[in-house]
Amino acid sequence: MQMETPNSLWAATAVENTAHAPLAEHVEADVTIIGAGFTGLRAALALSDSDLNVVVVDAGDVGYGASGRNGGQVNPMLPFNTPEQLQKLLGQTHFERLTTTSLGSADELFALIQQYQIDCQARQNGWLRACHSPKALQNAMAGVDEWNKHGANIEIVDREEIKRRSGTSAYHAGIVTPKGGAVQPLSLAIGLAKAAKQRGCRIYGKSAVNSIDKQDKKWVAHTDTGSVRSDWVVVATNGYSGDLVPKLSSSIIPVTPIQIATDPLPEEVIGSVLPGGQTISDSRRVIMYARREPDNRMVYGSHGKVLPSGEVRGTQWLVKDAERVFPQLKGVNWRFEWGGRIAITDDHLPHLHEPQPGMLVGLGYNGRGVAMSNVMGRVMA
Repeated sequence: MQMETPNSLWAATAVENTAHAPLAEHVEADVTIIGAGFTGLRAALALSDSDLNVVVVDAGDVGYGASGRNGGQVNPMLPFNTPEQLQKLLGQTHFERLTTTSLGSADELFALIQQYQIDCQARQNGWLRACHSPKALQNAMAGVDEWNKHGANIEIVDREEIKRRSGTSAYHAGIVTPKGGAVQPLSLAIGLAKAAKQRGCRIYGKSAVNSIDKQDKKWVAHTDTGSVRSDWVVVATNGYSGDLVPKLSSSIIPVTPIQIATDPLPEEVIGSVLPGGQTISDSRRVIMYARREPDNRMVYGSHGKVLPSGEVRGTQWLVKDAERVFPQLKGVNWRFEWGGRIAITDDHLPHLHEPQPGMLVGLGYNGRGVAMSNVMGRVMA
């Protein structure tokens, strides 16, 4: 696996971190976790808290994949599917559970950050979803009514109010979700890893698992230079899933969101942009999402491509779109550009698999990974 080296704001501003050495021996554990992103690290923390012997291995290192390269928005609620659609897909019992869980996913993550005192610039100031057309507003209103019946407390605001809260006049109206927020995602991953290690978890970087097999009723995960033998295996590879688990990669569509970011901007430039500290995204098919950092940097994202060399494709369009949505930013220097692969599923739901007894796989967050991966890691643990 060729390592990408993106010019990432999160890598430049993350809390202090030490690279984890590769696995260089044959070790024993209760649970092997493959993937040191949010899902795997959350599972590792919960298991280590229960005094289990946990080993985490990653082809890169902590937060190397999309967990350390996403937009850092902590948005509750599942995308695409309304509660009514969830009921048709899942039936009464599981629809109610998933609706409740997704609505509480942001609160759950912020409570976890508080519990373990993770330094990741966490703030829960709300999420603005801007409607780019009257039709988009009409579609959104139906979904808002459904989610509010289940306690979402979402508010629809008109053009003037979304302009006041966002600093842009590019949108027809908007939806305010008060439970949304933001984190520095790489710092969150580092903080989860630190908390897990304090409880005895062992983490190995640059340790891609080449194969998994069963030996004497135990799972053995093999790397180039070592192996882990354990009762359970948790696969948490999400958008970076390959052929380790048969047919897993064909169950998802990998998509690469990319971001650009500025250096700190003068107040006279950025002062009117997202003054309340909310995050924002819009309702276009190719969405934009953005946030203003506490030090007055601007982060702006959408879909793009990251080559194995680390080169990011699509940033020129991003700059033009950022200036269209926020004319205040015209001419500013976008210093950082980066991205990472996420996983989309055909039904737009997160997937939890048990391919064989003692093996669990959790992935497919469809753009809600910061919050929902935390849920998945806890559930698998």
